[in-house]
Amino acid sequence: MYVVLEGIDTAGKSTQLEILQNRFKDAIFTKEPGGTKLGAKLREIILNGEASSKTAEMFLFLADRAEHTKNVIIPNLDKKIISDRSLISGIAYALTKDMDELIELNKIATKNILPQKAILLELSREELISRLSKKANDSIEQRGVDYLLEIQARLKEVILKLNIKHIFIDASLNIDEIAKKIEDFINE
Repeated sequence: MYVVLEGIDTAGKSTQLEILQNRFKDAIFTKEPGGTKLGAKLREIILNGEASSKTAEMFLFLADRAEHTKNVIIPNLDKKIISDRSLISGIAYALTKDMDELIELNKIATKNILPQKAILLELSREELISRLSKKANDSIEQRGVDYLLEIQARLKEVILKLNIKHIFIDASLNIDEIAKKIEDFINE
C-alpha cells in the first residue's frame, strides 16, 4: 500500500512521520523531493531557490519524481510505503500551470502509479502565522502566508480530483490525536 502524508510547510508532517516510523516498523519510509541520491541534489537546488523560473522548478520536481518512482516506489509496491509528499504536492506547488496538464506530466513521471491513500494535515491562517514566526524560512516559505494557504487549498483539490482515498486532519489538534487518526486511517 502506497500512503502519502501531505501538508504545507509547518503542518507537522515531520513530527507525524517520526511517530509513524515507530508504529509501522515494517514500512518503507521515503520523501519527495529527495528520496533518492539524485533527488537529494534536486531538493537542495529547489529549496535554495536556484531555479529562477516556476517552469524550471516544476521540471526539477518531475525529474525527482520519475527517479523516485523507478527506484523506491515500484520496487516496493508489495510493501507498505509511507511518503512525505508525492505528486500531489508537485501538482499543487506548480500554481501557474493548468492542473490537467500537470496531472498528465506527473502521471508520465510516475508511470501512472498513484498513492492509494492520502493524509492531508491542514492549518488555519492563524496557526500557520504562529508556526512560521517560530522558524527560519526556506525559499518556498518566504513566499508568504497567502501563498502557502493557496497551496493548501490546491493540495486538497488535487487529492479530490485524483480520487485518492483520503483523510483531511486539523493540524492544530494534539500531536497524539493526529497520530491516532493517521494510524487508524492507514489500518482501515
